[in-house]
Amino acid sequence: MEQAFTLSPTDIVLLSATGILLLVQVLLLYGFYDRIRRRRRASQLGQVDYQTDLPPVSVVITVREEDPRLRDNLTAILEQDYPCFEVVVINDGRADDTEDVLTLLAERYPHLYHSFVPDSSRYVSRKKLSLTLGIKAAHHPWLVLTEATCRPASPQWLRHLARNFTPQTDIVLGYSAYEYAPGLLQLRAAFHNFLTHLRFLSHALCGHPHMGLGRNLAYRKELFFKHNGFSSHLDLQRGDDDLFVNLAATKTNTRVEISPESLILMEPVATAKAWREERLGYASTAPYLRGLQPLLSAFDTLTRLLFLLLAVVTATLAGLAAHWLVLGLAVFALLVHLLLQSLVFAGAARALSDSRRYRLALPLMNLLHPLQTAICSLRYHLRNKREFRRK
Repeated sequence: MEQAFTLSPTDIVLLSATGILLLVQVLLLYGFYDRIRRRRRASQLGQVDYQTDLPPVSVVITVREEDPRLRDNLTAILEQDYPCFEVVVINDGRADDTEDVLTLLAERYPHLYHSFVPDSSRYVSRKKLSLTLGIKAAHHPWLVLTEATCRPASPQWLRHLARNFTPQTDIVLGYSAYEYAPGLLQLRAAFHNFLTHLRFLSHALCGHPHMGLGRNLAYRKELFFKHNGFSSHLDLQRGDDDLFVNLAATKTNTRVEISPESLILMEPVATAKAWREERLGYASTAPYLRGLQPLLSAFDTLTRLLFLLLAVVTATLAGLAAHWLVLGLAVFALLVHLLLQSLVFAGAARALSDSRRYRLALPLMNLLHPLQTAICSLRYHLRNKREFRRK
């Protein structure tokens, strides 16, 4: 029995390392990730200054191919409760029925404008060319970007983004979540999306914006031309959202909007392959992101995985050696981490109006997410890099 409550040098090393990693995780959870919940609380208490004047807005959308829900998604955008706005849709020119859908909608909604990218266009990313054409065609000083596979959760979407259009603001970052769908693939995709947003929105709230996603993003038209559009990364197929924000965002010109009315809902993931290719696309631009924020995200993933592995190894070895004190401390550390992470992540998901809370899924996601990230990185390095160049 004495052995069960005696700490050997190995036990001390393992428990000390586990404790240090647990402390790091606690600091990240409450010093970093909890900013989302605090920002939502400050907004509810009226502690955030918002703009009362609503400037004219141009919503710019690119369509790559017709989606069965294109009509419904565009209708939800066209019927926004906003005093003055237009919707500019650029079709990539593929032979489908998209143009017919746009023509019919334009007859009903006079503030819808649409054009197309000729099939003869070559040697440039079609997505960037489409966006550039849409931005040049836009009549208003503020641009709101989203995608044809997305729809606003509320008719007040534009109003809540626009309340952040202060004289000092050039960029507004919003949240986009997957519509709920059952299945492990949908859960993995939803958690990855949640954690990605949680990180870059928290960075922005800390005064260090470094990226955004084009499903729920707003910036000034003059900012686009000030930075010569996408010229700094024209050789890449992607980067129209994350790399542009990384280039143009500063501590003073970027704001975050996370109200329930500002939420954008994305269609559920169609297939595992489609989700994998999307993640590979973002992996192709990750090496070009400037700043320490991507390293901090990688540090969080690494320390979280190391903590879990070390705590499990410590508990397993202690159980095999009948060191009950060590086993109890290791299990206690695991439970504390899981409880705190559940509280912070559930609070952040609630603040972001995400339909999932991830509490019961956290143990599985804590293991799958780092592994998925590592596998995605490996796949990217093994792929021919010309696949991610402009075409």
